[in-house]
Amino acid sequence: MTSTPTPIAPPPVHVVGAGLAGSEAAWQIAEAGVPVVLHEMRPLRMTEAHGSDRCAELVCSNSFRSDDPLNNAVGLLHEEMRRAGGLVMRAGDAHKLPAGGALAVDRHGFADAVTAALASHPLVRIERGVLAALPPREWGSTILATGPLTAPELAAAIRAETGEDSLAFFDAIAPIVHRDSIDMGRAWMQSRYDKPGPGGSGADYINCPLDREQYAAFIAALLAAEKTEFKEWERTTSYFEGCLPIEVMAGRGPDTLRYGPMKPVGLTDPATGRRPHAVVQLRQDNALGTLWNIVGFQTKLKHAEQVRVFRMIPGLERAEFARLGGLHRNTFLNSPRLLDPLLRLKSRPDIRFAGQVTGVEGYVESAAIGLLAGRFAAAEVLGRAPAPPPRETALGSLLAHITGEALAETFQPMNVNFGLFPPLASGPQHGRERKRALAERALAAIDAWLGRERAAA
Repeated sequence: MTSTPTPIAPPPVHVVGAGLAGSEAAWQIAEAGVPVVLHEMRPLRMTEAHGSDRCAELVCSNSFRSDDPLNNAVGLLHEEMRRAGGLVMRAGDAHKLPAGGALAVDRHGFADAVTAALASHPLVRIERGVLAALPPREWGSTILATGPLTAPELAAAIRAETGEDSLAFFDAIAPIVHRDSIDMGRAWMQSRYDKPGPGGSGADYINCPLDREQYAAFIAALLAAEKTEFKEWERTTSYFEGCLPIEVMAGRGPDTLRYGPMKPVGLTDPATGRRPHAVVQLRQDNALGTLWNIVGFQTKLKHAEQVRVFRMIPGLERAEFARLGGLHRNTFLNSPRLLDPLLRLKSRPDIRFAGQVTGVEGYVESAAIGLLAGRFAAAEVLGRAPAPPPRETALGSLLAHITGEALAETFQPMNVNFGLFPPLASGPQHGRERKRALAERALAAIDAWLGRERAAA
């Protein structure tokens, strides 16, 4: 009688960094049946932006932005990740907050859910420690998802390996206000155009109106306020255009903020029955509704100046701040030059990169690249050729951009957007009809790709 041989377990994949990208990569690998060792340096070493040792810790609540899959590229990316079994979207949906047409989440509940899912998975082992050099070759398949705050020793090792200086910019954090310190006699609840979002009612934002004189005084104070002084090595660092400090935007012209985060369109002040000259919006930041984030008010003002200037806003005269704004340095690779189409480092194909360090901007985009890196690594370990998602999808468009379609000479961080998608061969070429057609094509393509992946497993 012959015995059936015991199947040999595949070797583990090592994932370094338990942010959104690393957490999503680890989940995808484990769900494919491959063991994972997830390395995280917190709490042994903390960063300027994190406050705990939890996986997938968020800095602000509305990190996932629009949840409309047919009219917004990031909403489409949400849906593709849901269909791919993404842990980040599962946890986000379970802990969503009212936020108009956006998907905002309770940061603490979200991070707790991701951490619990990974810690309880039988194929995931979480190890705490600082990786001070490139992963040893004996680790085999490894994913570096160390994010914009990569440990200096590891960043130096990456630069030494690639011969490329990492590019850098400042990522700014907006202040958070205690809800009970907002004067609702001056402010009112409304979403733009009364549009409801996931878990919302159409009145999901607190709006603080400014007339022409109040707006002019606010801009003058903002420009005159004391800013954080940069260190010598920081002064040549550029900002990411999608996350400019409020005072930098104000410096570009007196009406810049009125056409940006302080735009009054779609809003009516019930006290006057008219649209205000400008509006400051606050968005719910926790499930209890006790904390509210000032939308678009990332800043490098000194803390005392933030309190003084932001209390000039009608409704915030007595605002109490749970968190004031701040800055941290963000680093990323020149991915079009350094990575192959499967996110592998060209000089060390055993190493993949995922998340913001690849040059995508935004938590959702970072998690999406983690999802792909995890699926690619698992397929290789299991002896299958990894297949990138179709170019017509949000996942495929984002991947293609960072791994070759962006110009290496001018590469900068990029959010997902319909400008990255291949044009339609026929049909609408402009407006909402074009976006919807692109989204419908993408969802059909992602379903076909996922079906082929399941058949090959």
